[in-house]
Amino acid sequence: MKVSTQVSEEIKPAVCPERAILEHLTSTWGVLVLTELADGTLRFSQLRRRIGGVSEKMLAQTLRTLERDGFVRRRARPVIPPHVDYDLTPLGAEAARRVRALSDWTAEHVPAVQSAQRAYDEGGVARSR
Repeated sequence: MKVSTQVSEEIKPAVCPERAILEHLTSTWGVLVLTELADGTLRFSQLRRRIGGVSEKMLAQTLRTLERDGFVRRRARPVIPPHVDYDLTPLGAEAARRVRALSDWTAEHVPAVQSAQRAYDEGGVARSR
């Protein structure tokens, strides 16, 4: 019997890099930034308007995180006033396709999830403690 030296996919240590990357990709703002940039290059203000509801601070933080992870490219153009464009790297484009698939699946299954939530809230689902 061969013993694996890798950590089981089901039992990941709390400090594994996959957790942090997955959190960046699947955070509310991470998903929205990736899906909006999948449609092409945008300036900060354009991106903020298209996402809606995100503060400047949170959008800037999300963009920095995704840039650091190699998903987003930031390009500052030396004009007055300064223009900064954001687009996806090849790695970011692949991640955006996968995140968009999950987002599409979620949108498609909202009624089923809401039905399950109502059943749970009404006590229709047996809960073990």
